[in-house]
Amino acid sequence: MAVSLQADHERESETESAPAAAELLDLLGDEYTRRVFEAVSECPRGGRAVAEAADVSRATAYRRLNELRDAGLVTSEYQLAPDGHHREQFVATARHVSISLDDGGIEATVSLDR
Repeated sequence: MAVSLQADHERESETESAPAAAELLDLLGDEYTRRVFEAVSECPRGGRAVAEAADVSRATAYRRLNELRDAGLVTSEYQLAPDGHHREQFVATARHVSISLDDGGIEATVSLDR
């Protein structure tokens, strides 16, 4: 099973940082993970806003966000809030996932915004 990551502006494979196809399928096969990913795909959000939008607990939201970040499907950055505190914002980087089944093997391609 193989996965290749492609940046939209580059369109070249980056297999060394790509999750395994099985890991990607397991990750996106989870209902809560999909809801969390959909929330950050709509717009960048902080963890609390993700939990509210995905209708999950904050602990679940952060756990799924960390898994998505580890897989390279989400990034995060800290931003200075008007109250002076730093808040982490999560942004979806994956824009397209393609799964193909050929000769008993599974191949996945993820297109990223970078």
